[in-house]
Amino acid sequence: MRSNGRKSDELRSVKITRNYLKDVEGSCLIEAGETHVICSATIQETVPSFLKGGGEGWITAEYGMLPRSSKVRIERRRVSGRSQEIQRLIGRSLRAACDFSLLGERTILLDCDVIQADGGTRTLSVTGAFVALYDAIEKMLHWRIISRSPVLHFVAGVSCGIVDGQLLLDLCYKEDFKALADLNIVMTDNQQLVEIQGTAEGRPFDEGELTQMIGLAKKGISELIQIQKAALGIEY
Repeated sequence: MRSNGRKSDELRSVKITRNYLKDVEGSCLIEAGETHVICSATIQETVPSFLKGGGEGWITAEYGMLPRSSKVRIERRRVSGRSQEIQRLIGRSLRAACDFSLLGERTILLDCDVIQADGGTRTLSVTGAFVALYDAIEKMLHWRIISRSPVLHFVAGVSCGIVDGQLLLDLCYKEDFKALADLNIVMTDNQQLVEIQGTAEGRPFDEGELTQMIGLAKKGISELIQIQKAALGIEY
């Protein structure tokens, strides 16, 4: 058992509150243990210059942490290299779930704002951003802006790692801090990989351990997608 009573292959308690913000096309508050992220989706009637005239849309993301979302205050400054890397991950993950040709020449911008951090902010942002995206697309269908949903797959992300010689799913900050290896994994609902980010901190890890961590992630992401669908009122 872990310090918070979870089993090694158990997610933190996850809660998704839809329509968390009033004046936005899609939004949610997603909570996993003590990590809380507000995700919102904004529809923009334009696309980046490299897509203009092609008839296809775009999905992109921005990510940030409030100054006191962590134990140590984060300085307000221009987007850090870490934040840039994470928002690119979020954008790539959501683009993998959609058919741009059905969006028309529009952009959906996902904002992910961490209001409290205790590990796993990037993967939780992916999971919550998908819910905000789905709701925004449902409004586009309702308003007859588009005729078909561009969503091809549900997508979610989770972390896993090796801590004190044990493989663990969904690391909190204390576990992540002392992990010998940690992975951030994003997958679709048909268990296809979108992204694997992995790092050895204390020692190298072998192919067998990597395979086991991917197996842990599959289990966790399957559960997260069930939670997404339940929050959206979709039977699964």
